[in-house]
Amino acid sequence: MKHLDCTLRDGGYYNNWNFSEALIAQYITAMQAAGIQTIELGLRSLKNSSFSGACAYTTDAFLSTLDLPPSMTIGVMVNGSELVGKNAGQQALQLLFPSPASESPVDLVRIACHVHEFAEALPAASWLKEQGYDVGFNLMQIANCSESEIKALAKLANNYPLDVLYFADSMGSMSPDEAAQIIQWLRSEWQGALGIHTHDNLGLALSNTLRAMDEGVTWVDSTVTGMGRGPGNARTEELAIEIAARTGKPANLIPLMTLLREHFKPMQVKYGWGTNPYYYLAGKYGIHPTYIQEMLGDSRFGEEDILAVIEYLRNEGGKKFSVHTLDAARHFYRGAPTGQWAPQDLFAGQDVLLLGTGPGVAAHRQALEHFIRQHKPVVMALNTQSSIAAELIDVRVACHPVRLLADCEAHIELPQPLITPYSMLPMDVQGALANKNVLDFGLNVQPDNFTFEDTHCTIPTSLVVAYAMAAASSGKAKRILMAGFDGYPGEDPRNADTNKLLRQYQDTPSSTPLLCLTPTRYDISCQSIYGPLK
Repeated sequence: MKHLDCTLRDGGYYNNWNFSEALIAQYITAMQAAGIQTIELGLRSLKNSSFSGACAYTTDAFLSTLDLPPSMTIGVMVNGSELVGKNAGQQALQLLFPSPASESPVDLVRIACHVHEFAEALPAASWLKEQGYDVGFNLMQIANCSESEIKALAKLANNYPLDVLYFADSMGSMSPDEAAQIIQWLRSEWQGALGIHTHDNLGLALSNTLRAMDEGVTWVDSTVTGMGRGPGNARTEELAIEIAARTGKPANLIPLMTLLREHFKPMQVKYGWGTNPYYYLAGKYGIHPTYIQEMLGDSRFGEEDILAVIEYLRNEGGKKFSVHTLDAARHFYRGAPTGQWAPQDLFAGQDVLLLGTGPGVAAHRQALEHFIRQHKPVVMALNTQSSIAAELIDVRVACHPVRLLADCEAHIELPQPLITPYSMLPMDVQGALANKNVLDFGLNVQPDNFTFEDTHCTIPTSLVVAYAMAAASSGKAKRILMAGFDGYPGEDPRNADTNKLLRQYQDTPSSTPLLCLTPTRYDISCQSIYGPLK
């Protein structure tokens, strides 16, 4: 059994492979004490378009500065994409590995490639073996391949000098039975050593690894605390315990536990790897975990946004990460907008009081209710805002499909009509709102664009505040009075995003003037609800 720890390689997707010298030294000591035979200390790459730490390149020069135990196998990984296509072959390999294994600290080279890259990348194994390196190949995203495709891949591997053939549960979607099935298919054509690299979307990384061991897999991967792309991997501290129990060779875990406490647990708090319901859904639907990782690290994505993107990718496909796909998924209203209701019927010539969801509404409730009774504005509440007496709210507005679906029971119970792009909503959302009095106002999302038409609008984002302001402007409202738009504390980037949106709106011809009546951090005109309005 070969236990390979790849923390400094897979974990680098969170910190740009910028691990401190002190951490690396302590890590090597902990791995040796825990009985880990092989450590993969990073990637080896020719790409250099932004700053990454030493473990993104793991050069011989860098490795030579480390105190590497002679008894441990030292590995690096190469992305197969750097060995195929225009710059493929021996030229790239010579740049990546300028010295033979006899003159290098590296013993093992693993090549990670997608199934469609496998045939073109395999010749690299022959060149690396000639240089004296042990060679492994990691097949990524194999879960969706058919039996015949997997067997063909395994058969192809027989033509090259591989020391181990790995398969990776790239999406974290496998069950133990599915892992066992893939092993059986691979084994029917490949008699060499097999390895498995698991991801923990479904919380099954360790279970899948143990089942693979039961099925005869002899190379297994893990990382400290599971640190790795997206939800992470099987945890080294747990797998080491299981292997020790199976082999009868006790492992000294004290240095590893110290490493966890001093370095990896604080990093986990900072970067937030580990499975959660979002990663679980991504694993369940075969969505690349980087989508979740990117959204969790971006404050612009709220809970409903993340769930909406997951649903979009579930239907449209998200096996390969793309920034452009993520942007398209976030702004899901595309194409010609359709609507049946004209806001002028409600708003023309009227002050509109827009109730946001910030604490300012509840904090100044009495003053707001007095203002409403005295001045009689048309009161429009975002989503299910209920801090004001229900009889004083004239209409509600919502446009986010996930939020609408989550709130549909509440909307059914609430007495006010609902402004929403009903005819453009997914069928499940339409069905949930079938018994609701809806005012069908269409919308289209186009960056940096506000337009106000009789029965629809174009807005730069699917945020409900943009939709509400557009509805008021389409309705020829006299003024938009705002309450509960407190903003976010400190340097939260959402303040800048909202300010940009508000500026775009106010710079649009025919937009309706804005005036905030409760405290706000946004760059908009403000007067006090307690004083006379100008």
